Amino acid sequence: MKRKFSKNFVVTKAAIDDLNHVNNVVYLQWCMDIAEQHWEERAAQSVKDEYVWVALNHYISYKAASFEGDELVIETWIVSLEGVKSERKYKIYRPKDNKTIVEAKTEWCLLKSETKRPSRVPKEIQDMF
Repeated sequence: MKRKFSKNFVVTKAAIDDLNHVNNVVYLQWCMDIAEQHWEERAAQSVKDEYVWVALNHYISYKAASFEGDELVIETWIVSLEGVKSERKYKIYRPKDNKTIVEAKTEWCLLKSETKRPSRVPKEIQDMF
């Protein structure tokens, strides 16, 4: 189950901290953003209306620093969809030197939009990813 979704972007000044590199919290935001974009692109509106995902936990491993003006690639893919949970992984790297900047994963729980109660991941969603 490894169909990657990716995005290229350039690091802006807004992402930089007092040490003149990307702030650690920004990496998490980028991971959350690409997960949402992946869902938005793959899921039909009727599915998005019926279900929402909530994060249960995040794990991030910082491998190297990145800086303003760096071109980066962020990739995400689903590792598993079991019961009410999904594990999603992320990789952020700099293509110029092929340096891995961040590796991360998030465990998500699928909820019914109306009740906010956990819901088994239906086959329709499994097939999307």
